[in-house]
Amino acid sequence: MELIQQTPDLSAYLAADEVIDHHHPLVRETAARLAADAADSYVYAKAAYEYVRDTIPHSADSGDPRVTWRASDVLAQGTGICHAKAHALTALLRAEDIPTALCYQRLEYDGASGHCAHGLVAVRFHGAWHRQDCRGNTAGLDARFSLDGERLAWVPRTGRGEMDHPVLYATPHPEVLRALKESTDRAQLWDALPNSL
Repeated sequence: MELIQQTPDLSAYLAADEVIDHHHPLVRETAARLAADAADSYVYAKAAYEYVRDTIPHSADSGDPRVTWRASDVLAQGTGICHAKAHALTALLRAEDIPTALCYQRLEYDGASGHCAHGLVAVRFHGAWHRQDCRGNTAGLDARFSLDGERLAWVPRTGRGEMDHPVLYATPHPEVLRALKESTDRAQLWDALPNSL
């Protein structure tokens, strides 16, 4: 799949804002700790990915009802859904000057009863974008950091209405962010997340 940059200006994929708050002390501290053992930007990116994937539980897996959306809050509270975890990973990568975009899939959930947007990131290495899924591995999922072919949690099943969205966003999709900000708990968030972008 060909990924489409939302903006040709790569600096947009390094920017900080209220969601990707990579100037926050906790984000900087976490990035510095992970970078201390990293020989280069690839090793750092893999370490940051594994940190978010493995040490911050997906709230649906852990049963945590809290909704996080700001990167620093995800790190501080140690919880979030795929979108929130993608925001945290984006902040950690941008903190070390690695261009990172947000991207999405449309996936089926609850059997065939509906679809929802699933959040991913894409990192830029060697002049190309590479999608990564830091959702967290559980129930047979085996997502891994890879620049040599995608190792995502899910491959969309087009016959079931699932799809990859090719756009690389510099900031969270407005509908996803609205759902995250306006939901008081995860149950409400499930009803508020868009089913398509």
